[in-house]
Parts: sequence; structure tokens; C-alpha cells
Amino acid sequence: MHNHKTHPVIHRTNRIMQRAVQPWLSQLLLRAALAVPFWQSGILKWEGFFQLKDTAVELFSSLFQLHLPGGPYSFPHPEIFAFLAGCGEIIFPVLLILGLGTRFAASGIFLMTCIIEMTIPEGWPIHLTWVAMALALVAWGPGRISLDYLLGDKQHISRSDDD
Repeated sequence: MHNHKTHPVIHRTNRIMQRAVQPWLSQLLLRAALAVPFWQSGILKWEGFFQLKDTAVELFSSLFQLHLPGGPYSFPHPEIFAFLAGCGEIIFPVLLILGLGTRFAASGIFLMTCIIEMTIPEGWPIHLTWVAMALALVAWGPGRISLDYLLGDKQHISRSDDD
């Protein structure tokens, strides 16, 4: 094995960057970046409290199809899928912004994104981004600027977060 010593300038630059860009900042920005597109989609699906717009149900009834082998196939029970999607697109982003139940919310968005990918496969570049953000939040948690942290979720907090 070779023992490569990092050039002093590179080492110093890395240390400056690590101090400037703390993990909690990345986690906060990940939560916001993942929440925004789902929230924007979710608010378009509702007319009032628990009242879906007809267009939301119509999307799952006629426009959206599951692109699976031998398909595409229509969504079974489009009213239920529209309702669940609408709820998830509101609840999960709110939880992410608050940093409350972050791993649960990110897991929910991960599962929703898998279904979205089967529905709109040509959207894979952005779907891959959402999956990466969701999995990062599941793996490393919400960070210090979150209700989860205040409630005791300090798993996977890096050493620089404890400084």
C-alpha cells in the first residue's frame, strides 16, 4: 500500500471547506430541496380540506399509467392513488421542512418517487436526484437544525456537527 501524503495547500483548502460547509447545512438544504417540488405538486391537487380537485383524480384515471413489463397498465383505484399522492405531497414536505419524522418523510418520498418513475419513466434524471436526496436523509438524518435533533435523533451526526 502506498502512503500518499496530501499536499499542504490541498489539505488546508479541505479543512477550510469542511469548517465552512457543515453537515447540518447540507442536511437542511437537502430537506428543503426535496420538499419543494412535492409541495408544489401537492397544493395543485386540493380544492379545500380533504377535497381533491377533479383534475387530480382524472390524472390517475386516464393520463397516468404504470409502465411495467407487458404494460402500460391503468392505475387500480385511481381515487385512492390520487388521494394518497395528494396527502403525501403535502404531509411529507411539511415534515421535511420542520425536520420532524425526517427519515419517515424521506422514505415516503422515496416510495412515491419509485411509483412516479414507473408512471413517467422519461423523468428519470430528476427522479434519480429525488431518490439520492431522500436516501441521504434516511441515512444521515435531518441534521442539527431540526425538530428531530431537538427530540433526540442524533444518529449519524458527524464529528464536525458536535464541535
